[in-house]
Amino acid sequence: MSFLAELKRVAGAVERGLDRLLAKPGASPESPRLAEAMRYATLGGGKRLRPFLLVESAGLFGVSEEQALPAATALECVHCYSLVHDDLPSMDDDAVRRGRPTLHIAFDEATAILVGDALQTLAFEVLSDPSAHPDPAIRAELVFLLAKAAGWQGMAEGQALDLSAERRGFGPAAIAALQALKTGALFRFACEGGAVLGRATPSERQALVAYASAFGQAFQLADDLLDAEGDAASLGKAVAKDAGLGKATLVARLGPDAARKRLGALLHEAEAALAPFGDRAEVLRELARFIATRKI
Repeated sequence: MSFLAELKRVAGAVERGLDRLLAKPGASPESPRLAEAMRYATLGGGKRLRPFLLVESAGLFGVSEEQALPAATALECVHCYSLVHDDLPSMDDDAVRRGRPTLHIAFDEATAILVGDALQTLAFEVLSDPSAHPDPAIRAELVFLLAKAAGWQGMAEGQALDLSAERRGFGPAAIAALQALKTGALFRFACEGGAVLGRATPSERQALVAYASAFGQAFQLADDLLDAEGDAASLGKAVAKDAGLGKATLVARLGPDAARKRLGALLHEAEAALAPFGDRAEVLRELARFIATRKI
């Protein structure tokens, strides 16, 4: 099976998992709006890169896709929550996400806030359930790592820095630091979570963390290049917004040519980090090449 076919297949498995999760009884029959909005936020779009990373990282150690899917689904809940909140008028104020109206426009702002809250807490409900892993120590470590990745030492802090960077200039080092939190923290969890599920050795775990660091930086740099030069119809979201908002990006600070050179170096770094795994990590290498060269 080709890499892209495998990516699509795993995305379908994650989609079905989310569909089942959000179809469970529990929504108030008098107020089904929240459940409907949660489904709007999570289903019907997205490459599911973070879950794919987790599934493939766990697979390096013989963990089956079925065993990895609960953690992968929890991770996607956190990612989808972050997109809903990121699009809010008080944040990035976006009107289109994945080719359709953002959630606060399709529903309303209050519902969007509640959807984000509900998806975040749902992620930890999934991870802490015994079905996520029979070993409570593994579940506890996954909960700890995801909480740290999503919170004030991770993604939330990165978003706070991103907002402050619009008001004051950030240099390249500061931009890289904020992006490692806002974007990179969930990629790190994807790879490290796979290592936890697979009971990896410390050196194997560190190799995956190094890969995730380079991968996250490369992903953000490619995303910023697409925002600067891409096509809104192909991307399914507005483009050229970063420059208009004065966003701190390496493309803005370094220029497109230097940014592409840096992207190539990060791709090499990501591939080199996987050397301890040999041919077993070829899918992860292909994924890094894919995100570095993608046009959508």
